[in-house]
Amino acid sequence: MAEPTTRGQRAAEDRGWRLRHLPVLLAASAVLAAGAAVLGGVTGGGAAALGAALGVAVTVVSYSLTTVVLAWADSRNSQLVLPFGLGLYVAKFTLLGVVMVAVASTGWSGLIPLCLGIAAGVVVWTGVHIWWLTTVHARRTRA
Repeated sequence: MAEPTTRGQRAAEDRGWRLRHLPVLLAASAVLAAGAAVLGGVTGGGAAALGAALGVAVTVVSYSLTTVVLAWADSRNSQLVLPFGLGLYVAKFTLLGVVMVAVASTGWSGLIPLCLGIAAGVVVWTGVHIWWLTTVHARRTRA
């Protein structure tokens, strides 16, 4: 009689589990970026359209980088997740701060839409991720 498998054993056998949610999040973010660009263009012109879409892109790049790096660290040794996560957090927010100060110093009219695009990207990414974890992933782990 075969022994029941634990979640850890199933996760080890399923190498793609750490990144399985990424396509859904990227698709939702692409829809958001298109909508943000249209809304920005209608309300504020070309600079606003570009700023809003770039804001969403900043969030997508940041969160995707974190997902990939932490998945890699966890696949090597779960004790690497904390140092890599903290190091990446410090590096990303330092870079984001430098870029935002540089953009703000130019007087570019797309700065506010850029900030709003970042905020919208965070809300949508987080919301879709929560949805994915509570529905799709929850069904898979029960199976």
